[in-house]
Amino acid sequence: MPLTVDDVDRFVAARPRLEAIAYRMLGSAAEAEDAVQETFLRWQAADVDRIEVPEAWLTKVLTNLCLTQLTSARARRETYVGQWLPEPLLAGDPMLGPADTAEQRESVSYAVLTLMERLSPNERAVYVLREAFGYAHREIAEILDLTEAASQQILHRAKKHVADGKTRAEVDEAAARRIVEEFLAAATSGQTEPLVRLLTQDAIGIGDGGGKIPARTKAFEGAVAVAKFLRGLFKPSEAKRTLAGGMPEIHSWVANGDPAVVAVVDGQVVGVMCLEVTADGIAAFRNQVNPDKLARATAQWAATEHGEPLFRAF
Repeated sequence: MPLTVDDVDRFVAARPRLEAIAYRMLGSAAEAEDAVQETFLRWQAADVDRIEVPEAWLTKVLTNLCLTQLTSARARRETYVGQWLPEPLLAGDPMLGPADTAEQRESVSYAVLTLMERLSPNERAVYVLREAFGYAHREIAEILDLTEAASQQILHRAKKHVADGKTRAEVDEAAARRIVEEFLAAATSGQTEPLVRLLTQDAIGIGDGGGKIPARTKAFEGAVAVAKFLRGLFKPSEAKRTLAGGMPEIHSWVANGDPAVVAVVDGQVVGVMCLEVTADGIAAFRNQVNPDKLARATAQWAATEHGEPLFRAF
């Protein structure tokens, strides 16, 4: 039976929440869009008049599609070239979802999305539904075909896996800009000492080139090693300009709620470096340069008033 206008409107109203759930589950905007589209096809094929609570039905279908996707994604990531990082979302992207509580903001931070790769598919689903969207354990149990007690136990395990011992500092956009500007001033100073002072002693640096852009296969570990790499990264060279397709405009921005460095060439985002800020300093930088994971960031950038760049790199 074809969908009525009301049925379509009901799905359209639910779509932003479904996309935000799927992105947190999968760490990929492109895969999240595919999962939501498949959910719509299931909605289209269903006898919607028999569905008592459409929101619950849609969430259950979407979550189970994401669980299947996560299982296959794990196999693909075993052969992924280099480090795998999530797809970053720039400030203002509706797929970031709700940000009213500290739990919601943390669940979409780049650091936590990366840490969620440690979780089993079920742990990730329970963590996202509970922490980011406030679903009761009774509701989660129905979605995942579990008992409430099992849902509570899974959440407890998931939170232990996600916790890394660091207390992330929440910063507003003005503070994020100051942090990025100070970070870039140190990175372009030609010296390691200013960067070391900004970094925590156990800082790490990770880059994701997906085999398409050169990126180190192992993380840099320790303030000195990270600082030396960053000093070299911002050192001008013809090879870097050729690889980037020109001289990138460097902007201070926010991605996934974190202070971020955004590099843009001719309107195309070619890199998003998210900084993990703690009370002790910058604990990590995670640099996404895989072009396959920057298309949505480029679209969001084009739709945003971003002002003049801080400088041109390389």
